[in-house]
This record gives sequence, structure tokens and C-alpha cells, in this order.
Amino acid sequence: MCNNFKSVTVAGGCFWCMVDCFYLLEGVKDVIVGYAGGSKINPTYAEVKSQTTGYYEVAKVIYDERLTSYEEVLEMFWRQINPTDEGGQFQDRGSSYRTAIFYENEEDRVKALESKKRLEELNKFNKPIVTKILPLKNFYKAEEYHQNFSKKNPEEYKEDRKKSGRDEFLKDNWK
Repeated sequence: MCNNFKSVTVAGGCFWCMVDCFYLLEGVKDVIVGYAGGSKINPTYAEVKSQTTGYYEVAKVIYDERLTSYEEVLEMFWRQINPTDEGGQFQDRGSSYRTAIFYENEEDRVKALESKKRLEELNKFNKPIVTKILPLKNFYKAEEYHQNFSKKNPEEYKEDRKKSGRDEFLKDNWK
């Protein structure tokens, strides 16, 4: 990866819904969906979805830090999720759909904690922020059919997203 490119890995429920928003940020080169946080070597989608592996569905955002910052990526992340839901996100329930920010080094851990604190200070939610800040371990790229799913399967994606309730929540909470 070029010296100017960094990555941040976030879990926001269904990873299909965590891709397109990041391309709105200047300098985002790629968003790769995958699995992080578990211990099984090379898990499959079916295994992760079974809720038995400890993995989260994640999006790894690769961006040019000259054009956008780590903090801007995290700001976009917070505006895509319900950070108060411990049981998953929207229609997707279970441990693989929980929210988290996975940090790669101490500097990013501190920035992630600061961004979470800023969100808490906004008092936007009537429940505590439960999104975890965790070290990145065992990232595995998801199967190819999951990559850029909204572009490959626009009708299925649109229908799934509509059923999820995500957009209504975001509209109600972020205007």
C-alpha cells in the first residue's frame, strides 16, 4: 500500500450496508468487506452468520490520508449505525452484526476512543453507546460475491436495505 494510504476497519451490522457511504469521502480508494475479531482461520460467510465464530462482519476502508482523515472516516461510520444496540443492527441480529471499531495501532485506538466520547457528549441517544473499540486481529476478506454487493445486485441490495429499517433510523437520528 502506498505510504499515503491508511485503513480503518469497522463493524456496522450487515457489511453490504457499510460500503457505499465511505465512497462519499474524498480519497477513499477501496472498501473491502470481510470478517474480523474471531479466531477461526479463514471463516466462511455461513460460519460467521451462524454466530459461533466470534467474528464480526466488517468493512475495511482504505483511504488516502492526504485527502481525508481517520476521524472523518469514523464520523461517517457513526452516522451509519445505531451505536446503542448490543444485539446487532436493525433487522440483522446476533453477535456477528454488532458494532465495533477495530484499531491497528495505539494512535488509532486513542482517536477511536475520542470519537466515541464526542458522540456520547452529543447526547443524541437515550441509551448508552455500546460500540466496542477493539484491536484488529484476524481480518479475512469475505467471499467475492459480497464485495461491492450493491453494485453487483442492486435490486436485492435495495430491497434488503429497505426492509432493514436502517435508513429510517439514520434519517430520524441524523436529519
